[in-house]
Amino acid sequence: MTDRLRVGTRRSALARAQTDSVLARLHRRNPRVQLEAVPIDASGDTDRTPGGSPDFTDALDRALLRGEIDLAVHSAKDLPLELDPGIDLVACPVRADPRDCLVTSRPHRVGSLPAGARVGSSSLRRRAQLLRWRPDLNVVEIRGNVDTRIGVVRSGAVNAAILAVAGLLRLARESEIGRRLPLRDFLPAPAQGALAVVARTGDGPVAALARALDDPPTHASVTAERAFAAELGGDCNLPLGALAVARGRTLGLVGEVLAPDGRLRLRKSRRGPAASAHSLGQELGRDFLEAGANELLSATR
Repeated sequence: MTDRLRVGTRRSALARAQTDSVLARLHRRNPRVQLEAVPIDASGDTDRTPGGSPDFTDALDRALLRGEIDLAVHSAKDLPLELDPGIDLVACPVRADPRDCLVTSRPHRVGSLPAGARVGSSSLRRRAQLLRWRPDLNVVEIRGNVDTRIGVVRSGAVNAAILAVAGLLRLARESEIGRRLPLRDFLPAPAQGALAVVARTGDGPVAALARALDDPPTHASVTAERAFAAELGGDCNLPLGALAVARGRTLGLVGEVLAPDGRLRLRKSRRGPAASAHSLGQELGRDFLEAGANELLSATR
């Protein structure tokens, strides 16, 4: 059994909070193991080119493969749909609230924002969902960490911004949530709200320690949602959402694809055994392709 674990993390406050939660759980289960958080800069933290797809996992995964760290903690929605050879997803702890929320200077509801209100988001999915809900909104691109985006709202540059509930909860900033947005209108990004702990392939002792943190329903949900996105060739530059929920041994999966302006939406669902989560996601993705999802997605490719 290993007596020391170096756990890679991005330097942002949210990434550190996520990693600290994993370290705390590891410590409770293995108090004799020496744990060390290793901060690493990912390319997505320094290159935030508008319209780009920031990579928040690359540097951590390279450090893992070089043996400079033993585990890495990622936001599951940041994971590449195809992991690098030599890296395994070994644990998904219990998922936090996967919904999006509205952050405003006042506790507005979405429907009470003034006509033409400026709402900030860099996500094509959120943009399409907002425009479907309120075509009169002016969706503007804002980027940066949670504090930066909240600061843009507080400055008055935008009337509101959409953020993930999970991030605000992990930063103990629940008071910033104006309203959690309903899943019927704002289906989250695949794997939103979940964490992913990755290890080197074949590193049995380390993987065994990390797997003790795994929550099987969360892991199955993440697997299904990622398989759905992969079947559609999806990444964060495509306006698609997905959410799987486990009920006992059964997994229900809902997915949606939107036109960039939100005027068209295709939404479908499937149910199946949680043990077949990957196949379930693939099957739902094929349902979308047969229904013409590529016609909606082609406008963003």
